[in-house]
Order: sequence, then structure tokens, then C-alpha cells
Amino acid sequence: MISRAAAPILGTKFEERRYYERIELTLPGRYMLSDRVEHPCWTIDVSPSGIACRSLGNGLLGERVVAYIDQIGRIEGMIARQFGKCFAVTIQARAAKREKLEKKIAWAIEHAMSALSDNRQHERIGPRHRKTTLKTPDGRDYLAALIDVSIPGAALNVDAAPPIGSPVTVGHASARVVRHFKGGIAVVFDNQLSAQIFTEAVKL
Repeated sequence: MISRAAAPILGTKFEERRYYERIELTLPGRYMLSDRVEHPCWTIDVSPSGIACRSLGNGLLGERVVAYIDQIGRIEGMIARQFGKCFAVTIQARAAKREKLEKKIAWAIEHAMSALSDNRQHERIGPRHRKTTLKTPDGRDYLAALIDVSIPGAALNVDAAPPIGSPVTVGHASARVVRHFKGGIAVVFDNQLSAQIFTEAVKL
């Protein structure tokens, strides 16, 4: 189904709607449709002209969306495309607002890369207690095995690959995915481990 408001967007050439390069970046957020009920979402890619989001549901083509994305802030627009449990939003904003969005997106990308770099610089240990679990944004639990742990994060073998930036839970520790590798992922903890518990006996 397509709402009447969709016509101007759907009549716009695809190349024009993709004027800004889309950058793959996963950030948590929430959005409201016309029913004004908040729903959680995670971005798939972002640009100053539009975003693609993964969610538990979506609205009609052309439906107005108001979203609050972590590190980016409030955006408004209309649903221009749907695919699976995902949707793409064409952002409606003036030039000044788009410039601010461009700066915020650049900062978010730099922040994600910095977190990955910091994690690599810290001492890593191989914990004695390797068995743990990984909870992904869709609520699923996976058995996992810790490869190594550092004060800011960990690497683990697991049969899951949540998108970069996804909020996950490793054992009892909340974290975000910063890297994929064959057979597992690397995460950065939301709260770094304290020096007192950072030993081979650490449990997650």
C-alpha cells in the first residue's frame, strides 16, 4: 500500500535520492509513525539525505517518520522503500540541517573507528572461564567462547554476526560490536572492566 504523500518521493529519480553517499553504520534509535507509538530500530546505513533502518515492523510507503538516532539526533522524513523488516527514509531537512547531519555522521564514524583502535592497544588476556553467551538485538541468545579479554572489550567465537555498532550483551556485560572476523566478533564494553577484576579469572 502507498499513501498519497508518497507521490512526490516515489516520483523523484533514484539517483537524486542517493545524491549523498550512504555509509554503513549501525546505531541504535527509536522511531514514531503516524500512530505516535515508539519502536526500537538500528540503522543499516546513513547519509544526510536518508537512512535505512532495521526494525521489528514498518509503516506504509510515504508515511511520515520521526526518529531519534543515537549520536545523530532527531530526523524527520518519509518512508521511501521497504525490504523485509527494514525500511529506508528520505530525510526532509533544510540545507543547514543537512550540514549538521553530515558532521554528526562523520563524528559517529570516527568514534566507532576510535573505539576499535583503542581496543587493539590494550593488554589482552586469555580468561580461564571461556564459556559465555551472546544476546543479539533481536533477543536471541547464542553460546559463545571468549578468545581474549581486555579492559575495554573482548573477542569471542560465536555463530552470529550482528551488524557493526549493534548493541549486544556478552554474559552480563552490555557492549557494542566493532569488528567481524571468521568465526566470531569483537566488542567494546559500554562500561570498561575495572582493573581489580581484569585477571585470568574474569567471568563475563
